Amino acid sequence: MTRSERKNLLKGLAFISPWLIGFVAFTAIPIGLSAWYSLCDYPLLQAPLYRGLENYRDLWHDAVFWQVLRNTFYYASMALPAAMLVSLGFALLLNTPLRSQFVFRTIVFLPSLVPAVASAILWLWLYNPQHGLLNHLLACLHIPGPPWLASKAWAMPSLAFMSLWGVGNTVVIYLAGLQDVPREVYEAADLDGAGPWCRLWNVTVPMISPVIFYNLVMAIIGSMQVFTVPYNMTQGGPQRSTYFFTMYLYDNSFIFSKMGYASAMAWIQLLIVLGLTALAFWSSRKWVYYQGK
Repeated sequence: MTRSERKNLLKGLAFISPWLIGFVAFTAIPIGLSAWYSLCDYPLLQAPLYRGLENYRDLWHDAVFWQVLRNTFYYASMALPAAMLVSLGFALLLNTPLRSQFVFRTIVFLPSLVPAVASAILWLWLYNPQHGLLNHLLACLHIPGPPWLASKAWAMPSLAFMSLWGVGNTVVIYLAGLQDVPREVYEAADLDGAGPWCRLWNVTVPMISPVIFYNLVMAIIGSMQVFTVPYNMTQGGPQRSTYFFTMYLYDNSFIFSKMGYASAMAWIQLLIVLGLTALAFWSSRKWVYYQGK
C-alpha cells in the first residue's frame, strides 16, 4: 500500500468512525454480552454466574415458554396472511386512476402514523363490550356482541384483526412496485385476450413478486416480535391466551430480574426468525421473478 493509499484509507476510516463506534458500542457489544448472559444466572443486581446451557434446558421444560410460542405462531398465522392480502388489495384499488386519488391514499396511510399506544387505547374503546362501537353496531343488527378482549376465543382474533389498522406502510411499498410494472406488458396481455383476473395472476403478481417477498420477510420479523399493542391492551390475558413470546421475554428481564433466562429466550427468538426467513428465501426461488433474469 502506497503512502497516498494509506492516507486515503485513514481518511475513509475517520469519516465512518462515528458509525463504527456506534455499531460497536450499541450493537456488537450488546450482542456479545447477550450471548454470554444466556449462559449465566444473572439477576441484574449481582454478577453473572456461569451455568452453561442450563437456561436453555429450563426453557425446554418451561410450560409458559411453549404456550407463548404457540400464541405467537397462532397470531402470526392469522395476522400475517391477512395483512399481506389486505395491503395488496388496497394497493391495487389505489393504483387505479380516479378522482381525488391522493385523498384515499392519505386515508389509508394515516393510521400507520398513529403511535402504537394511542392505537391500543382507541381499539380498547372500540372493543369495549358495553360501550364500544363494534358491539353498538352489532346491537343495531340485533346481534349480541362478544366480549372481544375478555374471551379466550375472541381475544387473539381481535388482536389479529386490529393489526390490519397499520397496513399503510405496506400499501405504499406495494404501490411503488405496481407503478414500476411496464405498461407494455399489460398491453400485450390485453392483445392476448386476458381478463382482469388473468392479468392480475399472470402479470401483476409475478412482476411485483420481489416486493411481495420483501413485505413477507418484514411481516415475518414483525409478527414474531409483537409486543406493544397486546401489552397495553390485554397484558397477556385472559388466562395467558394473548401472552406473546416478547412479552414473556420482557417479564423475565425486567419483572422477574432473570436476565440470563431472557437472553436465552432472545437467542431462541433470533434462531426462529432466521429459520423462517431462510425458509422464505428458499421458497422464493420458485415464485419470485426478477426482471432481466
